[in-house]
Amino acid sequence: MTTAAPAPDTAPAPRRVPAWAAVLRTEARLFGREPGALFWILLFPTLLMTILGLIPSFREASDDIGGRRVIDLYVPVAVLLAMVMAGLQAMPPVLAGYRERGILRRMSTTPVRPSVLLSAQLVLHGAAVLASAVLALAVGRVAFGVALPGQPAGYALAMVVTTASALALGATVCAVSRTQKIATAVGSVIFFPSMFTSGVWLPVQTMPGTLRSIVEFTPLGAASQALDRAAAGSWPAWTDLGVTGLWAVLLTAAAVRWFRWE
Repeated sequence: MTTAAPAPDTAPAPRRVPAWAAVLRTEARLFGREPGALFWILLFPTLLMTILGLIPSFREASDDIGGRRVIDLYVPVAVLLAMVMAGLQAMPPVLAGYRERGILRRMSTTPVRPSVLLSAQLVLHGAAVLASAVLALAVGRVAFGVALPGQPAGYALAMVVTTASALALGATVCAVSRTQKIATAVGSVIFFPSMFTSGVWLPVQTMPGTLRSIVEFTPLGAASQALDRAAAGSWPAWTDLGVTGLWAVLLTAAAVRWFRWE
């Protein structure tokens, strides 16, 4: 009696997930478990804008700002605030915590380099900023009749450059902070001046001449001008984009220069 040969195994081999995709998925899962970070990046800027929009005088046109309303100026400010929250409050403690617990050092001995984890953090925080910006624009439009950006391409370009600058600032804070507590403290010290230069307390467009000229040389002050011009329908001034982009390059170089894996 002849025994039939066993049928060849035709089951497909399990698909191998790229290392960067696995790290990104894991970091996304961990990021989703941080309700505090999600609130401050995604919801707080729009919530603050909504509270300000409920002030009657902020919904009235003013000749001092070219016939626009104060709430029209605060939609770009809400977008900037999300970037500040991501760059200074959310990301530095996470990266510093990874280094403090030796995670980055251990990863440096595996095929998955620590730079993959850092890139995943940048992608996730950048995505959170984008979602927050969409929410602010939508609520501004629906609740207060704020026009959508009249120059969408210029607005998008300004957002990309500004997000790069804000996250580079956060990476620099992490680079100079040995522990998670220090990163939180340094980020908080820089956070409040950043709120001022982004126009949270006083829109850059309404600042006195000399103060406005000084603020426009900061990354967020220049970004506020760029976003405002794009929102009003004009292409952002190349000087504003250049100042913000230059800060992004300088801060990135500083972060790379001073960053330590352990």
